[in-house]
Amino acid sequence: MSEKTQNHDGQEKRWLALAEKALTGASFEETLVSHTDDGLRIEPLYARRPDTQASVRARPSRPWTICQRVDDPDVERAKAQIAEDIAQGATGLALVFEGAPNAFGYGLPSSVETLERLLEGVSLNDVQVRIDVHPASRAMADWLVALVSRTKVDPAKLNLSFGVDPAATFAGTGRLRMSLEALKASMPQSLAHFFAMDVPGVLLEADGRVVHNAGATEAQELGVMLASAVSHLKLFEEARQALVYAAPHIGFALSVDQNQFVSMAKIRALRRLWARIQEACAIPASPTIVHAETSMRMISRLDTETNILRNTIACFAAAAGGADTISVLPHTIAHGLPEGFARRIARNTQLVMMRESHIDHVNDPARGSGGVEALTENLCEAAWAEFQRIESEGGVLASLKAGHIQARVKAAAAERAKSYKSGDRKIVGTTLYPAKTERPVQMLTAAQRPGPTDGVVFCDPLVPVRIDQEIEA
Repeated sequence: MSEKTQNHDGQEKRWLALAEKALTGASFEETLVSHTDDGLRIEPLYARRPDTQASVRARPSRPWTICQRVDDPDVERAKAQIAEDIAQGATGLALVFEGAPNAFGYGLPSSVETLERLLEGVSLNDVQVRIDVHPASRAMADWLVALVSRTKVDPAKLNLSFGVDPAATFAGTGRLRMSLEALKASMPQSLAHFFAMDVPGVLLEADGRVVHNAGATEAQELGVMLASAVSHLKLFEEARQALVYAAPHIGFALSVDQNQFVSMAKIRALRRLWARIQEACAIPASPTIVHAETSMRMISRLDTETNILRNTIACFAAAAGGADTISVLPHTIAHGLPEGFARRIARNTQLVMMRESHIDHVNDPARGSGGVEALTENLCEAAWAEFQRIESEGGVLASLKAGHIQARVKAAAAERAKSYKSGDRKIVGTTLYPAKTERPVQMLTAAQRPGPTDGVVFCDPLVPVRIDQEIEA
């Protein structure tokens, strides 16, 4: 045993003795030890871990992209929002179209005319364009490529994300427009020319936000994302196309919430897991491109300003955890379509962290932290077990069709709701310190957009449910 280890053991023993004395008979386990939704143990004290690898953004020398959500059904109003967002510091746009699982009842009209109008005058070499996963993502990819080809841009400077993820669409809408067999047969040929063109950015996405907002644990969310990414690889393997060309164009989208350290560990675990998948497939390692969006399920309808604090913690976790692009949901989104002030607060949350706090100046600040490293490793193990479970059920699409993933997600949501209803967990401003008088919330006038009704194959949809809705607070 080294002198350093002996010294640490001695310090830990002294700390434990002091902790026991301070507890004055209260249970150490019940008072100081906590657990994640996956049952992962979180100790009150950890030793430093100097022997770990860094987990960094795909482009570590650059800051993350401030990706502003655009989901207004009024195209001209949405275009004005885009101009304001870019002028005030946004470096990316997340275009959310109607029918998308993460549109939350609104969304842009899904047409080529809408896309062309919104991006008219936008410098595509300076602004990342992200198409949020939705039923028409595949057609939208063609429209976006056609638009880019007519625009004077430097292909090397483009940063695009096409949001093609059949599993997230299936899970969120409960339907697909073709059978699973037809999808598997047509997808590789349908996307092959994109790889041949070497279109820059993310073409295929593994989106975990749908299951998160429906109530999934962190390991469940990671497991679904892994299974989705592997399903993308399998499509090309079965079509006898080289995986080495597909892997660099696969990206990930996940949710981050007010549980700062768990959210940081989730992003770090995702990078390790994707590296492991590529190693197992004998694919040269390519960067893990991660889009993080603040959690919809953590947003509360009451005392909306408390959501600003939740979003700030979640955004910090995403930035410190190494997300490549970040979207902050406006704090009033539980009430409807957010107006300009809420959108500005969402944007400025990131601007302050980047340009005043300089969070991006340190790559992987959690590296070596005993607590975060332990959470990262434990999440990897739990997520890998969930991934293997999904694979044993026939893969992510088959598991969704059979309802296996939905059953586990709903069970996790019910267990979480139970802890809030019992008072073990609390929502500030809702179940703890509720406001005596609710202030009025200003929203944009917009009609709810209908979800997709067509389909060939169906499953039980996973709809977003906020925690305060779940407990009827």
